[in-house]
Amino acid sequence: MSLNAHLKANRFGTDQDWKDRLVQWRKDPSTLRLDHPTRLDRARALGYKAKTGLFVVRQRTLRTTHIRPRPKKGKQNRKQSIRLNLAKNYQMICEERANRKFRNCEVVNSYYVAQDGKHYWFEVIMATPELLVHDHRFQHLVNQRGRVFRGLTSAGKKMRGMRWKGKGAEKSR
Repeated sequence: MSLNAHLKANRFGTDQDWKDRLVQWRKDPSTLRLDHPTRLDRARALGYKAKTGLFVVRQRTLRTTHIRPRPKKGKQNRKQSIRLNLAKNYQMICEERANRKFRNCEVVNSYYVAQDGKHYWFEVIMATPELLVHDHRFQHLVNQRGRVFRGLTSAGKKMRGMRWKGKGAEKSR
């Protein structure tokens, strides 16, 4: 048994259970609020607790190329073509889409759940404004409204090259 199959078997049961779960997830909407996280250990490591004001959203995105949208009108410059925007990773795209769906909430963190040939699934931990004000663990998020759109989450900092510093990391930012 390979390591990947062993991890899947321990996390979700057999391979058939895994396939059935992915079939169900494909039928679900792309943004789905969950009662409890799929990977409880990972969610707790990233700040999740089963309390009022914190919830988990499963977000699905297509595994396509990251393409910048073309301008709709006007004459196009010859050099203004569809370019790949590879700086943004799938995890950050999922965080942004989840935050657009739940506008009044803030993204705390997110983690990988699954992938198949067509989709990626991430679960995004979100907090309501009341929790941000009253819970001392999330006080630092009160003044960071819209933090996912400014690259202040963990996935955003990774995209911006903020995890490395010093010699050798000069061109990562």
